[in-house]
Amino acid sequence: MLIALTGGIGSGKSTVARRWVELGATEIDADVLAREVVAPGSAGLALVAKQFGSEVLASDGTLDRAALAKIAFSSEENRKLLESILHPLIQQLALEKVEGLSGVIVYTIPLFVESNSKLKFDKVVTISCDEAVRVKRLVESRGMSQGEAISRISAQASDAQREAVSDIVIDSNCTMAELVSRADSVFESFKESK
Repeated sequence: MLIALTGGIGSGKSTVARRWVELGATEIDADVLAREVVAPGSAGLALVAKQFGSEVLASDGTLDRAALAKIAFSSEENRKLLESILHPLIQQLALEKVEGLSGVIVYTIPLFVESNSKLKFDKVVTISCDEAVRVKRLVESRGMSQGEAISRISAQASDAQREAVSDIVIDSNCTMAELVSRADSVFESFKESK
């Protein structure tokens, strides 16, 4: 069973994904794949550097994520250009990773709505959370400024857009313990529907 797990930055996706792995799922994380496709020497890194310039490369030839983020989030055009380079590479890698896996497979994909994933999901689960709560989480746990947090949230699809394409919505405007309990209930429903 292939599950798409989505939600905006700071919504609680990682907490839910970790819990499902504890319960026996296999996770494939689009953010991890995004790093793999721009690894040193990769075609993805060459494409990004060609498009955005050598200033996105660190002195050792690796991707300077902070420099790329600054450029990518400076305009919608730049962000869409970066997505047009990375999304096809990430999707291909995801297809390869899913091949041959069994049981409950969770594909954690923050940009589910934006990426038009070609994978065939049995269920799409969205983690939804008020923007103010997400901003607070990003400031406290990731050290972002309030402005950076709002900018990142604004660059992604809205909760309403994600919920519109979802089979299940988990509200994460709650304590960590409540979120884990909600994740457990949803995971139990996967096992029942197999």
